[in-house]
Amino acid sequence: MATPSLGDMSPADAESVYFNEYPPPKALPKHEALARAFIDRHVEANRRVVLVTSGGTTVPLEAQTVRFIDNFSAGTRGATSAEYFLQEGYAVIFLHRQYSLLPYSRHYSHSTNCFLDFMDEAPASDSTQSDHGPIVVRDEYQHQMRDVLRKYRYAKQNNLLLLLPFTTVSEYMFELRSLAKLMRPLGPNALFYLAAAVSDFFIPRSRMAEHKIQSSELPAHLDKDSAVEPDDIYTGENEEQPSQRKKLVINLDPVPKFLHRLVDGWAPDGSMVVSFKLETDPSLLVYKARTALQRYSHHLVIGNLLSTRKWEVVFITPDPPHERWLRVPKARRSKSISGVEDQVGLAEAKKKSDGSAPTPEKTEEKAQAATRQEGSSDGIEIETLIIPELVKLHSTMIEKKTHKPTS
Repeated sequence: MATPSLGDMSPADAESVYFNEYPPPKALPKHEALARAFIDRHVEANRRVVLVTSGGTTVPLEAQTVRFIDNFSAGTRGATSAEYFLQEGYAVIFLHRQYSLLPYSRHYSHSTNCFLDFMDEAPASDSTQSDHGPIVVRDEYQHQMRDVLRKYRYAKQNNLLLLLPFTTVSEYMFELRSLAKLMRPLGPNALFYLAAAVSDFFIPRSRMAEHKIQSSELPAHLDKDSAVEPDDIYTGENEEQPSQRKKLVINLDPVPKFLHRLVDGWAPDGSMVVSFKLETDPSLLVYKARTALQRYSHHLVIGNLLSTRKWEVVFITPDPPHERWLRVPKARRSKSISGVEDQVGLAEAKKKSDGSAPTPEKTEEKAQAATRQEGSSDGIEIETLIIPELVKLHSTMIEKKTHKPTS
């Protein structure tokens, strides 16, 4: 009898099987201790806490990993959003891909300038008689760096920001489940902002090669381990000049969709769960975001196109108006190497069945009022629009959950 796939199991059974496939991350006990203390502090202060997930997840091809599958995410959305959540008074648990962008340091760590370009060596004081002057920030960067530094130091000194790294998709799943359960004392004050780009596919640990997959043929007495069946290895026999290098065929399983488990099994009662849906086809964006909202019972799905994600997003909610677009006005849009401005508004136009022109939400006034921009000298970040609107939705949820009718 064939073993049922994870997709055929109940959510609880799929969870058990998946998490039994892998050992817990070595850092998990340390992260749990840090998170527990962080959460307890803010429960006592009655402060809202948001778990922001950020960056991509790797899918190892070997247990002793040399090769892995990755995605493009650098963690820009998550790192930027975390700053604006802090500005709105939230404490932030930032669950991020190791070495991806971090709040505040993102302004310099992934700049087109080398970080050394922001610094200079000042002349040595006469009293020291030394040719070693102090290192200083260059004059043209003083104002911006001072502003970023002050916000970072405030967050750290007041224990408002907790940074927890992960690398693989299985590490991410372990961390997410653990943190969600630890956040239960927060109740409605908990918010989940799932901006990480989580892999849809993985190789079960039981099928994974222990050692590095070899790219060339080995003698039979040395070929002790393979990540694929021999019949799946194409060695080039149909080529005019067959090579001795293998062409690797990898059979991936879908990662179980635990997003519903987050709502009905892990997260605090009354908490708000926000997820993202990224697409490249404008005609699919709204449909896929609506489908995700219904499938996982989240409170908000934020849809965005790869080509316009820095300038527009769509809020898909279970309550009216169901679909609401937020856009940075053209005059305030930051430059983007990967962006395609001609596609702004296209996803909204595609969903109209009557052929009428789209009616974008008027965000000009909001954008002009959003003076708290960082990271761009020629435009504002769309997170200046996303986070305040999201905070309003969370406030409404909290009010409904905590309101007691008077007799």
